[in-house]
Amino acid sequence: MGRKTRLAGTVGAAAIALVGAWEGLRLTAYRDVVGIPTVCYGETYGVKMGDKHTKAECDQMLLASLKKHERGMRKCLRDPNAIPAKSYVAFVSLTYNIGVVGFCRSTAARRLNRGDVKGACDAATWFKKAGGRTIRGLVNRRAAEHRLCLEGLK
Repeated sequence: MGRKTRLAGTVGAAAIALVGAWEGLRLTAYRDVVGIPTVCYGETYGVKMGDKHTKAECDQMLLASLKKHERGMRKCLRDPNAIPAKSYVAFVSLTYNIGVVGFCRSTAARRLNRGDVKGACDAATWFKKAGGRTIRGLVNRRAAEHRLCLEGLK
């Protein structure tokens, strides 16, 4: 079974940096592109309009949420410890963005379970829509995750 997390040390720092950069930091709740109340680094769970947090609270929230999403991601993968570190970070970022259920039902997860990491990296780029329309920010995020994912294979 192995370790239950890889979000420690440089892998954790890389995940926080990647997700934090793409999600951006907003200390006061706002509505995302599809109208969902969102705060901090893209947190939506239990968020109500008017909620406010400090940067320190948002940083703690991000780390806790990344670990939660990582645990869910790992449960649907046969051998998550075999995924190269940079690729792993890209998949944690994807899972954070599309949710555990979305990731576990994805072609990317199926390909990872077959040992096809490159194919999984490619399939992860397909998640670029929100509210039924292609979002430029998601296209750019998936491209950055794809580059990182492929770097893990070198």
